[in-house]
Amino acid sequence: MGLELRQQLKLSQQLVMTPQLQQAIKLLQLSRLELLETVQQELMENPFLEESETEAEVRDTSEEKLTESQAEEELVRTADWENYLGEFSSTSKQALARDLEVPEEGLSFEARLASKPSLEGHLSWQMRLSNFSDHDLAIGDVVIGNLDGNGYLQASTEEILGLIQATPEEVDSVIRRIQRLDPVGVGARTPQECLLVQMEVLGLDDPILVSLVQDHLEDLEKNRYKPLARKFKISMEDLKDYLDLLQTLDPMPGASFSSTDPHYVSPDVFVYRYGDEFVIILNEDGLPRLQMNTYYMDTMKGAASKEKEYFQEKMRSAAWLMKSLYQRQRTLYKVVESIVRFQREFFEHGVTKLKPLILKEVAEDIEMHESTVSRITTSKYVSTPHGIFELKFFFNSALDLNDGSQVGSESVKALIKQMIADEDTRKPLSDERIGEILQEKLEVNIARRTVAKYRSAMGIPSSSKRKQYF
Repeated sequence: MGLELRQQLKLSQQLVMTPQLQQAIKLLQLSRLELLETVQQELMENPFLEESETEAEVRDTSEEKLTESQAEEELVRTADWENYLGEFSSTSKQALARDLEVPEEGLSFEARLASKPSLEGHLSWQMRLSNFSDHDLAIGDVVIGNLDGNGYLQASTEEILGLIQATPEEVDSVIRRIQRLDPVGVGARTPQECLLVQMEVLGLDDPILVSLVQDHLEDLEKNRYKPLARKFKISMEDLKDYLDLLQTLDPMPGASFSSTDPHYVSPDVFVYRYGDEFVIILNEDGLPRLQMNTYYMDTMKGAASKEKEYFQEKMRSAAWLMKSLYQRQRTLYKVVESIVRFQREFFEHGVTKLKPLILKEVAEDIEMHESTVSRITTSKYVSTPHGIFELKFFFNSALDLNDGSQVGSESVKALIKQMIADEDTRKPLSDERIGEILQEKLEVNIARRTVAKYRSAMGIPSSSKRKQYF
């Protein structure tokens, strides 16, 4: 057999992910704060984009009826953020207008903020105000550098000796002195050591109390109270007094200095009740209104061919970004609008009325693909009359009722949480009993293991760990 070269024509179809399409998909997934950063970055990099300083009139633009080139041309002339967001409101802005807050005169925003002291800085400040020698300060800095967020020392004496020239006695002496700084107990290696240091400073030297901390913290954690009362030959009331005293101690003395900032959520959408209807408004606070830079557009007309090619590329990029932003906001509004339709009882009565819902149902309702719905609900939050929720919260599985209907799993979780909150802590409800109550009163068919799974997912301990003896 011989080898030969032969030309052959073949026709095939394939989906090509253009950079513009990739950008549009990326914008769908961005949270509101990430979107702000992306828009600001584009404003810096693309000379054809600028922030509009004046309000533009909101015009009805039918995107579906425009070709891509027509849409880009229309966006180049008229698009700005007011157009994007103004039509994505189920009521006029004037109906829900709020007075703007007037900042305090003569005081910058930064001047109203106070930095939170760190644990390391607080301890270092105390050491330098105490009679620590230069050598002890050097050892102390190494010790402080090896504390975790709760204030516990994560390095052994031998490891510290590998970082600084000192004797074991000098290191242990500095550690002991640090443990008696504020907060007392910081620098301990174990919870027992931490509590014992605090007891020493407070003068709590009762033998039973000391023994409870040294040898029986695990028994206390697992509520083994009766054996402890028998061992120490005291009544349960006396044991309760010891426990109350231990509750005044702090097993995590460094936690209050944790540098971890709380995660604040900025809602992407607001849903208000307005009479018998629900009003949907996209959060436009801080989003710049974009428009094309007319100066560069005029400059492009007289530019050379190479410069003109560069300008055209930047102009197309700017127009596509504005179009993608419009589509993102439009999609977000339509998805929330659909969720409100499906979950109206939730918006009226709360979490216990949440219905089963899947992505496919919303996708079919708004005539979009499931993947689009999935992307637009990622890292997006909605402010409702019952609190702030991630959009994915409204999609949940179903549990069957005796009458053949269904109830949402999140609704059942809320019921379980409420039942546990209302239980008698001396006789907490078992998972099996919770399942029986759901069956008897609400006719929900749920197995004990499902109750246990939901309870664990909510971070609620078992009935044996929830039981209180006093």
